[in-house]
Amino acid sequence: MKILFLDSNHPSLYQELEKAGYSGEHDYVSSKEEIENKVASYQGIVIRSRFKIDKTFIDKATGLKFIARVGAGMENIDVEYAESKNILCLHAPEGNRDAVGEHTMAMLLALFNNIVKADREVREGKWMREDNRGEELAGKTVGIIGYGNMGSAFAQRLSGFNVKVIAYDKYKKDFGNSQVQEVTMQTIFEQSDVLSLHIPLTEETRYLVNDDFFSKFKKDIYFINTARGKILKTDDLVKNMKAGKVKGACLDVSEYEGDSFESMKSNSSNSSFEYLSKSDKVVLTPHIAGWTFQSNEKMARVLVEKILCL
Repeated sequence: MKILFLDSNHPSLYQELEKAGYSGEHDYVSSKEEIENKVASYQGIVIRSRFKIDKTFIDKATGLKFIARVGAGMENIDVEYAESKNILCLHAPEGNRDAVGEHTMAMLLALFNNIVKADREVREGKWMREDNRGEELAGKTVGIIGYGNMGSAFAQRLSGFNVKVIAYDKYKKDFGNSQVQEVTMQTIFEQSDVLSLHIPLTEETRYLVNDDFFSKFKKDIYFINTARGKILKTDDLVKNMKAGKVKGACLDVSEYEGDSFESMKSNSSNSSFEYLSKSDKVVLTPHIAGWTFQSNEKMARVLVEKILCL
């Protein structure tokens, strides 16, 4: 089987497949149109988020048996259309679940304890103890929307913090255990002190979190998004932060990211992003929640195992 690798990844991904007899070619620079002109000669594609695998691309990939994405989300691949052409779509959420769980936990603790602000002030020679008095996580209710690999990994990390963890998943049932209580969406709205998103970006979830969504919470909440930027309407988050409905936010992803996640649109005239970037009630990172040395290797291993099972 001949495989085209469209993004750089952990070298073990290529090495293990070649050991198993697969033939691999790397092309990290050609345009999408150039790739389309030659894709018919490959049986497999491995991609991260370089460009969208759409109907036009799939129609030209007449020999394709599988598309493998080194990551969790599949929004850059028209999975339904690919599967209608008998092309198997693979991804590797098992490989970066631990990284996402740890990063989500780290962002929340940094927010509650003013770590980013305090660090900056000490480096500037300021010793501001009272201004940096923190908030304890213990005793709070953490709501999780989406209880797959990422949501369950975050719940595991919360288990030692004396919190109540509740979770809602529209497509998964009977997952409650000693670490998490399975609840309805209404219960999430009624009980959550902290809300964390762990859902994919689909037409159903695009801008799910907006002004109306925030208005349904009984309490003022802390908000975490390590999922996808376009699930959140940023202007509405800022509106609710200014009103006090959202007390703080942890954002690893941005509505303004490019499709490849490698860059962000210019925010020089974006008042909402400017507000977030200047707020001490916000912790920002550049889409790195699942981006560790270990997850890089683990995602490669997961995909190798799945491809070898074809």
